[in-house]
Amino acid sequence: MDRQSLLKAIKSVAYLEGDFVTRAGNRTSYYIDKYLFETQPDILSALADCLMPLLPPLTDFDRLAAPELGAVSIAAVLSVRCNKPFVIVKKQSKEYGTQRMIEGQFSPGDRMVIIEDILTTGGAALRALDVLRTERVAVSHIIGVINREEGAFENIVAAGVIPSALFSTTDLKTC
Repeated sequence: MDRQSLLKAIKSVAYLEGDFVTRAGNRTSYYIDKYLFETQPDILSALADCLMPLLPPLTDFDRLAAPELGAVSIAAVLSVRCNKPFVIVKKQSKEYGTQRMIEGQFSPGDRMVIIEDILTTGGAALRALDVLRTERVAVSHIIGVINREEGAFENIVAAGVIPSALFSTTDLKTC
């Protein structure tokens, strides 16, 4: 599936119009239901193909990172495609088991790229960035599938990381 076909597929299954509240708490007339496209094998496969060119050179990072829960399926399929392991950055540690904020193997000094689904203000990706930095992991890029164009890129740049996204809401609205 080429990039334009992927955009149309995402829009057809996940772009909803109505009255919604975003994760950032803003009212909006449209919503992109990430679970509706992140659970489709054909879309996930095409996402991996189309996200590969947005990654830095494979020699420039050790693993991918995904904030739970939405971006995990995308990071998993991209991990297989680029042959790089990935970690899951939790929203909060559990009171049982390992009680870690990061699941998966990593070491301080690792270089990672954060994969995100929808970038609105960048809040989830920036929280993941903070957790990774606390563990002395270097993050060079935050790559999203869709940039809602509501401040995420500016917030990510302010945090010293390079933002990019496969699509924007402008792309979705005009396809």
